[in-house]
This record gives sequence, structure tokens and C-alpha cells, in this order.
Amino acid sequence: MAKSWKGKTRGGVLGHKIFVWILRNLGLGIAYFVLIFVAFYFVFFSPKSTKSSYFFFNKILKQNPFTSVINIYRNYYVFGQTLLDKVAIMAGLSNKFTFNFDGDHHLYEMDKNQTGGILISAHIGNWEIAGNFLDDLKSKINIVMFDEEHEKIKGYLEESGKKRKFNVIPVKDDFSHIIKISQALKNKEFICMHGDRFVEEGKRHTVEFMGKKAPFPLGPFHLTTRFKVPYSFVFAVKETNSHYHFFASPGKIHDGKPEELLELYTKQVEEKLKTYPRQWFNYYEFWQKEET
Repeated sequence: MAKSWKGKTRGGVLGHKIFVWILRNLGLGIAYFVLIFVAFYFVFFSPKSTKSSYFFFNKILKQNPFTSVINIYRNYYVFGQTLLDKVAIMAGLSNKFTFNFDGDHHLYEMDKNQTGGILISAHIGNWEIAGNFLDDLKSKINIVMFDEEHEKIKGYLEESGKKRKFNVIPVKDDFSHIIKISQALKNKEFICMHGDRFVEEGKRHTVEFMGKKAPFPLGPFHLTTRFKVPYSFVFAVKETNSHYHFFASPGKIHDGKPEELLELYTKQVEEKLKTYPRQWFNYYEFWQKEET
């Protein structure tokens, strides 16, 4: 079967600090140049993530071996760019980027109506960057993330000297995050979370995804149906070195089962993944192994 995610994202603390130093002292262009060589390193010296990426390009997208290897490198490179872009924006370099916003009015409508809601994204592109541009939202924004990711965000902010524009709710083993999420929704605030990674102890549901069976967490979809709050599927993908495209679906309340909402979500993720295949950033065995 597919393996659960371990709560850790690619990249070490030292590596991030080096790139933050390059960004602050030499600029984004030099950081991108250094990334050319870093991406090569990961292709050859990160066997587990390279293996999972090869499976995606070769078995899921049906690319030949040579094209698959080339796209593994491009995928690592774009992933590195999104991390650098995140740090650059937090360091006050937002003027280096442009955005298209497609559907952001749905979020502003939810904000105006003071309904609060759950914004569900995926590890495609860079949703966190788009969140920094939604300055006009009056409702409080809470981002749910695992402790390991939370520590890295704190590191980015400490290095850049910036205050974050959102509140972080770290996922804890004692499930205290559920209480915080519940309180935020009762206060008509926004909850932002990813819907494409599960941990071993979490509830999950297996669906047909990109032609093969894959397990997804039920948590985000269970919360949405339980609290009867509007939801929106949101994505921000990188289209050029300096341009991002933000997408948000209409805010709706789902009256059905969590599993039904999950299937609506996976169809949206499939659509984005087919358009932006090099921006799939799940570096572990995502799909179930076929039984022989």
C-alpha cells in the first residue's frame, strides 16, 4: 500500500539558512543560479524522493525513462524556486513577482459575509505565497501545518525579520489542534490546510487518482462537513520565474459525506496536476502498489 507521509518536508535547516543569506546579500537571480546545481544533487543523492518522482512521471504520466529523468530534475528545480520565492516575499521582495487571481472574489465574498470557511489546497505550486497577497481579507487566517513545517516557517521569518500575516495552528500528537480549529471556525475565521497528505494514525480514504488508487486524509473534509462552513479549493502555481497564477473555487457548504467532498477535491487536484505536472511536490510513495 502507499506509505504515509512522515511530517517532514524536503530540505534541511542549514540549506535554508544558506539560501536566505544568498537572497539577502546576492539577490534572487544568484540564488536561482546556485539552485541549478542543488537540483542536480537531489537527483543523484536523494534516492527515495527521486524514486517516487520517477514513478510519477514514468508510471502515472506514462513518460519514457529519459523524459522522466529530465522532468525529475526540473521538478526539483521548480520546488527549490518556490521555496526561494517564499523566503523572498517574506523578506519584502514581493515586487519581484506578479500574480493572476482567478476566483479570489469567492474568498472576498466569504469574507464580506463573515461566514469563515475552510480553504483546502494541495502540495502543488505554492499556496503559501498567494496567502501573502490576500491582504484585503478582514477575517483572520489560520494555516494548519505539521510541527516540522511550522518550525521552518518560523525560521524563514526570523531570518527575514518579518512578522507573519497569518496565525499558524501546528498539528500536535495530542490533537489540541482540533480544539483550535474548532474555535477559529466558531469565530468565523478562515482555516487553510492541505488535503493530500496523511499520517499513519489519521483517518484516510482511498480513491482513484490519476488512474491509480491513492489514499487521502479524511480530516479536512470531515471538518468541513461537520462544521457546515463554506469551503473553497485553492491553488497557486508558478507559471514563469516571476509569475504565479492563483485559483479559488466558489465557496460552498457541502451537505453530503466527507468521502464525497474528497472526491470533488481530487478531481480538482487532477485537473491542476495534468496542467502543471512538474509542480507535484509529494516526495514519497503516494500511490498504492499494485497487487501481483
